Amino acid sequence: MTRAIFVCAAAASALALAACGQQAESPGQTEPVNAAQDAVGAAVGQVSASTMGANSTEAFVANAAMSDMYEIQAGEMAQQKGQSADVKAFGKMMVADHTAMSNEMKPAAQAAGQTPPADLDERRKGMLDNLRAANGADFDRVYLEQQEAAHQEALTLMRGYADNGDNAQLKALAQKAAPKIQAHLDRVRQIQQGAGAN
Repeated sequence: MTRAIFVCAAAASALALAACGQQAESPGQTEPVNAAQDAVGAAVGQVSASTMGANSTEAFVANAAMSDMYEIQAGEMAQQKGQSADVKAFGKMMVADHTAMSNEMKPAAQAAGQTPPADLDERRKGMLDNLRAANGADFDRVYLEQQEAAHQEALTLMRGYADNGDNAQLKALAQKAAPKIQAHLDRVRQIQQGAGAN
């Protein structure tokens, strides 16, 4: 937990430093600022997934639903703006797989008395804005970096709720989703290595 707080603080510092160097006519949409925002978002998401989402049915449902919405929207963008065939194919797989996960989760969430959110939170909206601002080879790199962070967060969320959640049906869905999300994370890393990215 201390490490996560340190990562959040470091990322926030990087964001503040990057913002100092940005020009007023392009607020929030310069590559260093976007990268810092994504880093902060990844750290915040990881902490949230491992604490609230892993233990609260309400937080689990909200985060799982927004994770799927983000993946679907980012995947659609990857199919349009992606430069490599691997990125386009991965985006297509994200739309299909996360649509299926979302459709499976909705009735279980409703049975648990939860209503999944209809829209993304500001953090994930910001990630999509940063993805929209990236072009060419930068798009593929940003997309893959976001995908790695998003799938690490989703994996933490699913494993945590599978272990600690209090709704049997949602716990079973989380347990079922975890290996698929791990496979997505593994595929992202394979694409990154093939593209020469870290």
